[in-house]
Amino acid sequence: MLSATQLRPGMVVKFNNELHSIFSMSHRTPGNLRGFVQVRMRNLRSGSMMEHRFSSEDKVEKAMLEEQQMEYLYDDGDYYYFMNIENYEQMHLTKDLLGDATLYLIPQLKVAVEFYEGKPISVELPATVVLTVVETEPGLKGATVSNVGKPAKMETGLVVQVPAFIVEGEKIRVNTTEGTYQERA
Repeated sequence: MLSATQLRPGMVVKFNNELHSIFSMSHRTPGNLRGFVQVRMRNLRSGSMMEHRFSSEDKVEKAMLEEQQMEYLYDDGDYYYFMNIENYEQMHLTKDLLGDATLYLIPQLKVAVEFYEGKPISVELPATVVLTVVETEPGLKGATVSNVGKPAKMETGLVVQVPAFIVEGEKIRVNTTEGTYQERA
């Protein structure tokens, strides 16, 4: 059990018999009132965001998660297949569980899958992923200096704003937390 003041973004806690990932927290001590912790968290089952105010003395149960390194193999439309790097066991996850992570999955991508009581609950992507541009407007000659962006569709279906000099077939590095262009790869 943790004190509410020890909560940090990224932690997974058990609240109302459901798992929640802490998105943000702030500890407030207003004037002559008791201190409290304002927490914004995401329900891992439903994906909904909620805010809750804990008293500074409240205790919160931290969920014990097991993390396994896995490699993404392929998808068949309904399921996304992963292989455990250590014992080569394969498993499949649904699009509902993966959410927006499916837009960054390319074959041989190494991810960390988090398990709670033997069931997968989330996939942690690397900070950046190299994707191939499959569709974008033609580049303009001499457009290397301007910071005007254009939409580009990646091989996974993700649409990212890229600089005007990026052309189809090029590989670019994409930030997985913000879904933004980083650099050519």
